[in-house]
Amino acid sequence: MNSATVNSATAKNKTSPLLAQVSIVIPMAADESEYKTLLADLQKHSELAAEIIPCSKNSRAESLNSGAAKACGEWLWFVHADSRISTDNLCALAESLEQHPEDLHYFDLAFDQACSKSPLYLNALGANLRSRFAGAPFGDQGLCIKKSLFNQLSGYPQEAPYGEDLLFVWHARQAGIKLRRIPSKLLTSGRKYQQQGWLKLTLLYQWRWITMSFPQLLKLIAMRIKAPYE
Repeated sequence: MNSATVNSATAKNKTSPLLAQVSIVIPMAADESEYKTLLADLQKHSELAAEIIPCSKNSRAESLNSGAAKACGEWLWFVHADSRISTDNLCALAESLEQHPEDLHYFDLAFDQACSKSPLYLNALGANLRSRFAGAPFGDQGLCIKKSLFNQLSGYPQEAPYGEDLLFVWHARQAGIKLRRIPSKLLTSGRKYQQQGWLKLTLLYQWRWITMSFPQLLKLIAMRIKAPYE
């Protein structure tokens, strides 16, 4: 798909100039339709003037890297197609980028209202605790980073069968890039849990992030121990 641009002549929010330097990369599966709602969402916000790049390749990592390569913005904001964007998200993102331009930014996670009566509030709580205390946010938390830093990290690891977003976060930490929590809730859909079963998918994701993170954590610790002697 060709990239699109959201422009607003009526933008009044003081964050508009900075947000115009953000390229929004939206990875999509072949049969993805949720992105249409997201695009409509973005069109509503007068404070946003950003390049928007929907992209679909053989894998999510390839889609993410392909979109990043096309981007012209100073920052890359990776947003899943089933996410929803609010004015609060945009204002919080602009403030975070302005104050900490060299960090890897991520949002708090929340699930949409359709999931309000399901156990998914526990998943959101767990994701936010995991991000703060284990330094391991996932891609559905809207990762945002300078394009120059993204390129230094060689992008998302395309050889990974899954969890390319988590590996990217670990690579950033190992490169000395700080994680920066954005105190704003980014809504996402819980449809995968509804379709595949809450308990099954929750246990799978927990197993994956723990088994993937353990060797990366050991590598990070080893790098920090060696650093003073190099």
